[in-house]
Amino acid sequence: MSSNEDLLRRHGLRVTRPRLAVLEILAEGGHLEVEDIAGRARTRLDSVSTQAVYDVLGALSRAGLARRIEPAGSPARFEARVGDNHHHIVCRGCGAIADVDCSVGERPCLTPNEAQGFEVDEAEVTFWGLCPDCQARRQADEAV
Repeated sequence: MSSNEDLLRRHGLRVTRPRLAVLEILAEGGHLEVEDIAGRARTRLDSVSTQAVYDVLGALSRAGLARRIEPAGSPARFEARVGDNHHHIVCRGCGAIADVDCSVGERPCLTPNEAQGFEVDEAEVTFWGLCPDCQARRQADEAV
């Protein structure tokens, strides 16, 4: 039995081929869009619909096995890095996304002045800027 099968069972999820495929894809790393995940899943399975991949990602996210991020102006992305309350930095030029470890202290990293009665367990921060490749392109454009 694979560790991903055990992982699904420990989180109360049925073991299915689409779930196993999506877990494997997420484990390869990155901040992946649903279409990319679905395309990769289709190379591993005979067939799988995009809706099935959305359903799998929803179940994995609710179980805490995947994290959904939605930078402003971008489609939802999914990653396997969960449980550490890390943040993200997004390139304004090309849309590349990278992880940024917790900014200050322990989870939730940031504490609101007024939590309105909520029990805060996570804070999400998105940093914006230009990646090294886009900085180089900007400098090249300025030189012309």
